[in-house]
Amino acid sequence: MDRIEPPLIGGERETLVGFLDYHRATFAGKCAGLTDNQLQKPSAPPSDLTLLGLVRHMADVERAWFRRCVNGEHDLPRVWGDFQDAFAVAEADSAEAFSAWETEVERAREIEPAVGSLDSAFPRPGWDDDFSLRFVLVHMIEEYARHNGHADLLREAIDGSTGE
Repeated sequence: MDRIEPPLIGGERETLVGFLDYHRATFAGKCAGLTDNQLQKPSAPPSDLTLLGLVRHMADVERAWFRRCVNGEHDLPRVWGDFQDAFAVAEADSAEAFSAWETEVERAREIEPAVGSLDSAFPRPGWDDDFSLRFVLVHMIEEYARHNGHADLLREAIDGSTGE
């Protein structure tokens, strides 16, 4: 798996962005080299969680936090509709899902450095509170870390691959 390690010594923002990119790369690695059928393989019953569902979900999460919240694109629709719609993968196209996720990650990587301070705060559609860029970055790290744990289990069930 090809990843850039987060900085061992660095400022707060550099460290947060480094860990977020590390977790994004980990997530991509967990999905790499699989067929459409493998990406759509559910986890252990009764759960129907799939790697493809997670890819679609993370495209929506990236969009919601960076474009809709931080960048103020409040009228921009979710990628797949409701957050739960992302997990419905029976008719999903994996190439479309990965393209959407990669597009949202790249857009987030353009938006984040344009914000002057980690303390800058932004409203998020549907929420009463504002969120600082610091909160958004920490939340995104948490989101990826949690779903990378799911991806570990899914990938091991698919082909026995384990690792970070």
